Amino acid sequence: MSVRFGTDGIRGVAGIDITVDLAYRLGRAVASVFGVTTVVGYDTRESSESLSLAVLQGLVDGGVPVVNLGVFTTPGVAVLAEHVDGVGIVISASHNPFSDNGLKVFGRGGTKLDHETEDAVQEALNAAPSPNEPFTNISIDTSARDVYLKRLRAQRPNTLLADLHLVLDCANGASFDLAPELFRSLGATVDVIHATPDGRNINTDCGSTHPQDLQATVTRLGADLGLAFDGDADRLVAVDERGERRDGDDLMVLFALDLHQRDELDTLVITSMSNLGLRQALQASGIALRETDVGDRNVLIALEEANLPFGGEQSGHLIFRHELATGDGMLSGIHLAELIVRSGPLGEQCDAAWRRAPQFLVNIARDAFNESRVQDVIDEACAAHGAAKSELRIVIRPSGTEPVVRVMVEAVNGTLIRELEASLRAEFV
Repeated sequence: MSVRFGTDGIRGVAGIDITVDLAYRLGRAVASVFGVTTVVGYDTRESSESLSLAVLQGLVDGGVPVVNLGVFTTPGVAVLAEHVDGVGIVISASHNPFSDNGLKVFGRGGTKLDHETEDAVQEALNAAPSPNEPFTNISIDTSARDVYLKRLRAQRPNTLLADLHLVLDCANGASFDLAPELFRSLGATVDVIHATPDGRNINTDCGSTHPQDLQATVTRLGADLGLAFDGDADRLVAVDERGERRDGDDLMVLFALDLHQRDELDTLVITSMSNLGLRQALQASGIALRETDVGDRNVLIALEEANLPFGGEQSGHLIFRHELATGDGMLSGIHLAELIVRSGPLGEQCDAAWRRAPQFLVNIARDAFNESRVQDVIDEACAAHGAAKSELRIVIRPSGTEPVVRVMVEAVNGTLIRELEASLRAEFV
């Protein structure tokens, strides 16, 4: 069966789309294309360990040395691939439910694959043989976590966050034991929620896509900051001292302004999903914007092409390019905590820095999506409010990780936005 890579590797339902056979063949393909030491890590889904065994066996049968990282974050796999001057494979479906899983490849040194290399891996995958089970059980390298955490700490003093009280929501995912150790090692007082993975509770009513428990916990404990990761910990959503959710746009505004004030940034890389208010605030501060299609790989490509230091996505993928060649939710959390130590509470900084334009996002099942009908609903709402369609910013794009089409609309007119959202949801959801 022919397999195609999406915007973030291969994703689908575990056992149906993402099978042991596929995982083994990917290992063989990566061994064939790269021929170097390969590190393998996986998240806490019940399907992940068996898939990792298949990947590892495929690599071994392909003749390359392997390092089994066990449960590990996606950016951590990239760091270890760089550490061994090899490549990496991740078994994870990130923020998706436990029933899904995915396979992702990092290139030599932990970099994102360019399109040419991805095509070569895909071709080798489709030509690879199926496995002969059972697979060999390869021991986990327990020293890898120290390599990764040392890289994130990066010479920061162990008293850096001594004045902060943090709450971490680990999404019952790959950061469940790494994140608490990291932030405690920097001196913070740390409370942790959703850090007891059972194979099925990853991302369930928790983490960066569902931070309501974190908001309530920060408020109840009077903490300074909440940090919510997703299942593989490559993205960050924060909760401020008032219990308000702060997404990637909030954080990009603050980081961009801070870096600009220190003469370290003059252009920020964003995607088409970033809010109109972000654009207005940063342009008013003299910061140029470079927009890409959605996807952290597209952000990274833009950063590398123009030799820029920082960019990200509204979803919480933030890339500090001079530190890591991929987004890392825990690294972003360190930077955010440092910024609060320097400049004051997160909510107060956001209030002073920018105002979000009303915006909504509707996910429409692909088999129910009808673009002409979407446009009709938008036209009808504009006509009812005497508004021109040009007053709206509309982004329609198929998801690369889920079977939905995402429709995002924003405008200054909040009443129009609210009624338009209600109309689209009534029509399609």
